Amino acid sequence: MKDLLSRLPKVGRLLESAEWAGIQARCSREQVKAALEAELDLARQAIMAGVRQAPGEEELLLRVEARLGRLLQAGPRRVLNATGVIIHTNLGRSPLAQEAATAAAEAAGYCDLEMDMDSGERGSRHAHVEELLCRLTGAEAALAVNNNAAGVMLALGGVAKGREGIIARGQLVEIGGSFRVPEVMEESGIRLVEVGTTNKTYLEDYQGAISPETGVILRVHPSNFRVVGFQQEVSLAELVALGREHNLPVLDDLGSGTIVDLRAWGIDEPTVQESVAAGADLVCFSGDKMLG
Repeated sequence: MKDLLSRLPKVGRLLESAEWAGIQARCSREQVKAALEAELDLARQAIMAGVRQAPGEEELLLRVEARLGRLLQAGPRRVLNATGVIIHTNLGRSPLAQEAATAAAEAAGYCDLEMDMDSGERGSRHAHVEELLCRLTGAEAALAVNNNAAGVMLALGGVAKGREGIIARGQLVEIGGSFRVPEVMEESGIRLVEVGTTNKTYLEDYQGAISPETGVILRVHPSNFRVVGFQQEVSLAELVALGREHNLPVLDDLGSGTIVDLRAWGIDEPTVQESVAAGADLVCFSGDKMLG
């Protein structure tokens, strides 16, 4: 192993060689050096893991060229979605409509993000979307944050931090990026109280879990899977009525969410308007999936 490690070429000698002059003419010496050091580190790790061959100078040059090529091409690249998944979270989620792309391009420079153009005073960055969201959904107020998980975390912490949150066991889901509802609740300062079973939950399960420590009732829509067959769940309207009876807020996490009823096209997803109309105190949903 020591013999193989000692065979790895020195960075300085390679950078001064004629073979490496071309790549340094295309990229800065600093970039080439950083890429070379990274590849040498990988080679050392491979040798330490049992690989019985050290890369030669020519192979290292090819590896560095490939690494720098990937670096120079960094950033999202246009692809053709042939996966069969209409809204693929790993492929950019919902494509932007041309109107939305044009509006984003116009707002990319100086814009009235936090400026009241009538008074000249500082305004609110939320004003641009709040009124539109309220009009579209029927909500009393609206707030846009970075992502839905952040919205759920902020909402839970805002209404029930340090208290208990009741949720059906079958709704303790994991979404993309390893966001797990139990962990989101924990990070929000909420003590998780599970009710029901994986496939069946009844209103009396929620009723039996309410205590003086209860701070919120949480419902999570399983956007990316379904429990079918022998199953039972409590409707949002029933949860809202229970919450009103005990003066408890009900938070409805719609996940992907949609503001357009797509059932006629075979996409059976609840709408934000339905959650608001049912009386949910807080409704959270993504803005880059069904909404996009």
